[in-house]
Amino acid sequence: MSEPDSDELSKIYKDSGRIRVTLAGKKFEKIKIKASEDREQFWGEQAKNLIWFKDWERVLDWKNPPFAKWFVGGKLNASVNCLDKHIDSGIKNKAAIIWENENGETKTLTYFQLYHFVNKFANALKTLGIKSGDRVIIYLPTIPEIVIAMLACSRIGATHVVVFSGFSAKALSDRARDADSKIIITADGTFRRGKFIELKKIVDEAVPSIPSIEHVIVVKRTSNDIRMNDIDVWWHKVIERAESFCEPEMLDSTHPLYILYTSGTTGKPKGVLHSTGGYLTYLYATAKWVFDYKSTDIFFCTADIGWVTGHSYMVYAPLMHGVTELMYEGTPEYPQPDRYWALVEKHGVTVLYTTPTALRMYMKFGNSIPSSFDLSSLRLLGTVGEPINPDVWTWYFKTIGKENCPIIDTWWQTETGGIMISACTGLDSDIPMKPGSGTFPVPGIDASIVNENGEPVAPGKKGYLVIKKPWPGMLMTLWKDDLKYQNTYWERFSGVYYSGDYALSDTDGYFWLLGRSDDVLKVAGHRLGTMELESAFVSHKSVAEAAITSRPDEKKGETIIAYLILRTDYLESDQLRQELIDHIRNTVGPIATPEEIYFVNKLPKTRSGKIMRRLLKSISTGEEVTGDITTLEDNSSIEEIRQAYDNTHKANR
Repeated sequence: MSEPDSDELSKIYKDSGRIRVTLAGKKFEKIKIKASEDREQFWGEQAKNLIWFKDWERVLDWKNPPFAKWFVGGKLNASVNCLDKHIDSGIKNKAAIIWENENGETKTLTYFQLYHFVNKFANALKTLGIKSGDRVIIYLPTIPEIVIAMLACSRIGATHVVVFSGFSAKALSDRARDADSKIIITADGTFRRGKFIELKKIVDEAVPSIPSIEHVIVVKRTSNDIRMNDIDVWWHKVIERAESFCEPEMLDSTHPLYILYTSGTTGKPKGVLHSTGGYLTYLYATAKWVFDYKSTDIFFCTADIGWVTGHSYMVYAPLMHGVTELMYEGTPEYPQPDRYWALVEKHGVTVLYTTPTALRMYMKFGNSIPSSFDLSSLRLLGTVGEPINPDVWTWYFKTIGKENCPIIDTWWQTETGGIMISACTGLDSDIPMKPGSGTFPVPGIDASIVNENGEPVAPGKKGYLVIKKPWPGMLMTLWKDDLKYQNTYWERFSGVYYSGDYALSDTDGYFWLLGRSDDVLKVAGHRLGTMELESAFVSHKSVAEAAITSRPDEKKGETIIAYLILRTDYLESDQLRQELIDHIRNTVGPIATPEEIYFVNKLPKTRSGKIMRRLLKSISTGEEVTGDITTLEDNSSIEEIRQAYDNTHKANR
């Protein structure tokens, strides 16, 4: 990577102040100053929000960076902080989980019912030989049993390893073998876009290649006949004969709570390892600051629990705060492109936390669908997973929030454990929000934007986003690979955490996330971020989604290649293609003129909604698609893009 050009803020942000949502109060600056004056004391105070069996002796051990140990000597248990703390309070009989699937089936579990099932399943795991320190693979869809399994593992000190239920047998096998898991917890299947996907068959295919597996626990969801092998046991059978109370393990603060695998552009997935005490402390604080939970909230996080957003802000944070959470097993557009809005109306959702990808998809279908639902229960809107285009932000604010709901655009990673950059509505800050900006780092996070030499850049200049000081939610290491952890995150800029993302700040100090630093193009000596270009395309009335990549060019270094999904009222044509080229020239500048534009119906995305741009680059350069594609949502998207690419080139011959 070379030093980014010092160009000014892109024109895509020039009108970002046209909507300014202001919250009353001045708590944000006060708590931020307090955090910077004595970081360890600050985090120690936040940790007191948790229930500890034994207090810590030291807030932070940083003697061997980058391997941080938080709340050294302290002992606690995650399930106690999510469940036991509420059982003697008025929250006991409150709904913890409201679950619905795409078929309209619903189920509600109160905090006491969740507590009851977690205790029983924890005992069931113990009878199957699972003990503290063992790893347990959880290969379940978004159903209440996945929460029960995670908390049961944490209750007995087992480290859970959730594998997204859309992964293949090979992806499951790779992760289970790497984690040396003794048990896989799965279901007979899951419903997705009207189809029943047989998860048990996938597990059966994977198990022979996982020598450490001793048992497979199966949740029965249908009346279908399921082949049960010698090592297989039914969930309902093991849980019905288990004792109703399981004494929680007193675990060290540094005890591994979970491993979550995240893919890179090459090589095998990385096993991100998170602790218990530091992670829970950070989640409790950030959820309070960012979402400002109310006792009456219905919190709807649309993430799959197989991803870190699901872990952090769908399981642990809401339950620690005693909030009711809505879980949805399904996709946003099936059976109709209205699922989120229908769920908001039906369940009275107050906080919606979703992805810009989903919002762009909904924008494609126009305003009439969301406008036909009563969304007045909403008080706060959030986004996660990738930077949000200013135009998408504006649509979200006006069409969904009716200009009454603040929007929090959150930046964080699997590795960070929790939200790092966001507006903090729970601190009543009097800071205007700008469409497309992540706003500021949350209290206690020392973030900076630096150049190639690690030196801070001036406002309006792009650079690399880094975190200068350790924080409680940070990963402990990479599973079985301390050296890779050190080299990947801490060697790029010595002594600071390298996020791998590009960002810039404006003259007001607001942070603007520009996507991965390897998603930056250099055209005729000018550096252009894919996020900037995609935002420019989406700002055109015809474009619902955009993905930008490049192709090597002898004269320019790289040329810009655009893959676009049009809104339903528009058809591809040479005239529209030229109109879009002119739009980009006028919006960003002539240097950003795309060499080629392809109209497609799908983009290659991970199951968490991120565009896999490296696949687009491989197709655009005629190379074979390589690297890990186990996170790809729909394999057919690759073939469709290849077809669009080939058809355009044939037409031009």
